[in-house]
Amino acid sequence: MFIKLNHKEGFQSNGGDISSARVGVGEGMAMGSTRAPLFVLVNAFFILYGKDILVAPVSAKSRVHIVYLGARQNNDPRLVTVSHHGILASVLESKEAASEAMVYSYKHGFSGFAAKLTDSQAQKVAELPGFVHVIPNRLHKLQTTRSWDYLGLSSQTPSNLLPKTNIGDGIIIGLLDTGVWPESEVFNDEGVGPIPFRWKGGRVSGERFNATTDCNRKLIGARWYIDGFLADNEQRFHTTKNPDYLSPRDAIGHGTHTSTIAGGSFVSNSSYLGLGLGVVRGGAPRARIAVYKVCRNVVAGQCTSADILKAFDEAIHDGVDVLSVSLGSDTVLRS
Repeated sequence: MFIKLNHKEGFQSNGGDISSARVGVGEGMAMGSTRAPLFVLVNAFFILYGKDILVAPVSAKSRVHIVYLGARQNNDPRLVTVSHHGILASVLESKEAASEAMVYSYKHGFSGFAAKLTDSQAQKVAELPGFVHVIPNRLHKLQTTRSWDYLGLSSQTPSNLLPKTNIGDGIIIGLLDTGVWPESEVFNDEGVGPIPFRWKGGRVSGERFNATTDCNRKLIGARWYIDGFLADNEQRFHTTKNPDYLSPRDAIGHGTHTSTIAGGSFVSNSSYLGLGLGVVRGGAPRARIAVYKVCRNVVAGQCTSADILKAFDEAIHDGVDVLSVSLGSDTVLRS
């Protein structure tokens, strides 16, 4: 699905499936308007859940549920988080239980939280006044599609918008995927100017990823999320056969692949095993890239709704202009 945001027209969508969704945020929308982030997150919920937006039957065992409260009622993220803990404490009947159950507080682009709840507890939350939806955490898998052809931005359409925008110069693309191989030549910052002043994102170090040396003027942001996966995961993780990293580093290659397609820099003398020698570049080679690792190296790459929505929330706050989300499926974690 492709969603284009516009201050005057709201949003436009091609009505497709959730594979390789490109969600436009737009410069200045993230913090300058409460309307645009709400459009983004409402559509993010439909991307992740389709028509199944309800409290699904689950066992009495606690599992992660996502509580969506709509637009933020306060501009102070700290106070938003405090209110989330208060809501959860009112249901669990203690601040300590609420703190232990809380997985994420969504406090920038929208208001909500992810928490470990039983079926009956989730139902109690859903019945409180002012609540929009309580949704079970789910797994999603990796996808790709021919996005540039669909958008009319391929090299075969020279009259497209890319030349008019200096092939992405000044645009920040957020990638929600499996992470990044920072040593790849497609992330070189040769000829790239200073990082846009409006950028408020972070660079987080971890296993085999040094945020200071691995990021540059091209790869300007790198975060990773795993709490939603760990809270509900019953699969073996970080095995000898399927290693992963507690960092933005890509263990699969899919995130490196999609970020290269979206905004990889020019790389001369490139080929595939000596064939097709030429110049490799992404669709918008002058754009900046911010990576949000939400998928793990299990069953060829899986990601949870809770982690994806946290990345959405923080990417909007960080100041991305476009979100690339090449994910699909609606597999329930447990039934």
